[in-house]
Amino acid sequence: MNDIKVSIVIPICNVERYLKECLDSVINQTLKDIEIICVDDGSTDHTWDLTQRYAEIDRRIRVYQQKHGGVSTARNLGLSYAAGKYVLFVDGDDWLNLEMLRVLAEEAEKSRADMVVCSA
Repeated sequence: MNDIKVSIVIPICNVERYLKECLDSVINQTLKDIEIICVDDGSTDHTWDLTQRYAEIDRRIRVYQQKHGGVSTARNLGLSYAAGKYVLFVDGDDWLNLEMLRVLAEEAEKSRADMVVCSA
């Protein structure tokens, strides 16, 4: 995984119902030089199993597991593994427009911004 433009950190906890839509929207981004870091924060449903199946299909996905510590703890763990030039936090029940990462990365590069923001 060389030249990673964006690291996407996804804290997940009991989001089995929403996770497929979230991960599909991330892995199908038009910007391909990304890594996807999923941190399971003590799920008691099948969130962990679903995430592992996605990691077997897409080598850009890495999964980590921790005892329940809250979303901030999960984000911080994911951030500690991030190698991208930029970082995006996505919740496990969110989904992204397929052009989102490309547009945000291009804007950050063009304006030399440390941070770019978009509306939901």
